[in-house]
Amino acid sequence: QVQLVESGGGSVQPGGSLRLSCAASKSILMISAMGWYRQAPGKQRELVAVITSAGLTNYADSVKGRFTISRDTAKDTVYLQMNMLKPEDTAVYSCKATTQIMDYWGQGTQVTVSS
Repeated sequence: QVQLVESGGGSVQPGGSLRLSCAASKSILMISAMGWYRQAPGKQRELVAVITSAGLTNYADSVKGRFTISRDTAKDTVYLQMNMLKPEDTAVYSCKATTQIMDYWGQGTQVTVSS
């Protein structure tokens, strides 16, 4: 079982930055992939960024060049650095751990981009 605790959400003006953190209860090197997803009101949840245990990353087209996913294996924490935020980035952001057995989700953190 993997427990995930997210932090770092909040409110920011367009063009601003936020960094989200997702702390895992086990070594992230033992987790196949760690991903950030988001769900805006009235929309389906979508993948934002993912990092594999090998360190490979992938991003949604809508955030490429603005968001960066990274990890600190010593802290078993994955980060999502979000720059040049837009109002359309407003959503609940959730962390997911993909293992060989099942997926685990964090509780989610709200990100609001508004002037």
